[in-house]
Amino acid sequence: MAKLPPLNALKAFEAAARHGGFVGASEELHVTRGAISRHVKLLEAHLGVPLFVRQAQGVRLTAAGLKLLPVVSEAFGTIARAAENLSADAAELRIICPPGTSIRWLLPRLEDFRTAHPEFRVRLTTDFYPESGFDPIEADIGFSVSNWPNRSPDLAAQPLFPTLLTPACAPRYLRDKALRRPEALAACELLHETRSHADWTAWTDAFRPAGVDPARGQDFPNIDIATKAAVMGVGVVMADLVLCREELDAGTLVAPFPDMVCPSPLGGICLLAGRDKWQIPKVAAFRSWADAAAAADRAAVSHLVARAGG
Repeated sequence: MAKLPPLNALKAFEAAARHGGFVGASEELHVTRGAISRHVKLLEAHLGVPLFVRQAQGVRLTAAGLKLLPVVSEAFGTIARAAENLSADAAELRIICPPGTSIRWLLPRLEDFRTAHPEFRVRLTTDFYPESGFDPIEADIGFSVSNWPNRSPDLAAQPLFPTLLTPACAPRYLRDKALRRPEALAACELLHETRSHADWTAWTDAFRPAGVDPARGQDFPNIDIATKAAVMGVGVVMADLVLCREELDAGTLVAPFPDMVCPSPLGGICLLAGRDKWQIPKVAAFRSWADAAAAADRAAVSHLVARAGG
């Protein structure tokens, strides 16, 4: 690479050219007029040509100065724009989170993060997991599940809370169906949060209720809609004890078999980010906040974790 002229000399030249004199340049750059003059002379010596004609009322650019000025101005402008873009990127926190977790956990709490960290602008994308569980190009940090297959080794993970499952339904549905034994679920409408039926399959594999087909019932696009259907009395949802905690605490959903709890085959909810971004301020701040926000949820189900094997 060719040897570049001194940066401070270029700054002094560009400012003096814009202001038409050394006084204005010295005020802008917060140095003395003599310092501007010395920097300009240094640049002229480096280039081997005069850049200004000194006059009583200021300075005037020479032909060489007129040729150099637009190049230097454009270069400084490019640097300034790049720095501005980098600063904007550093201040914007891009989060990706699946719809159910967004609606039931993140969105009710996200304003607390914004209040605690006004220096960051949050951009939330609500979307399902990509094949790798998280795309570090699309987001700075994301919510995923701990057992997601095909996770890239370039991703770091932080557990937030376990996913523990048990059937739940509206109180009236419980009475109408006389749900006293797990086998009674065979006559119930099962509500699934995905088409894979993985939630009900995991629970029936764990407890083997006679006659209960985990594939029957209705499919929904996410846990939020399936849970709302259960509250309406449509059927029995496989409730996530953290994500359905509000309904269970309020009594709009009841768990007929509260001791029959199993972990999700996909594992608990975790945060994912690229290892190269794991410690940058905005990601570290969100990880710390999310861990504290999830503490109450972990505590609420801690007595069930060992029993469920989660």
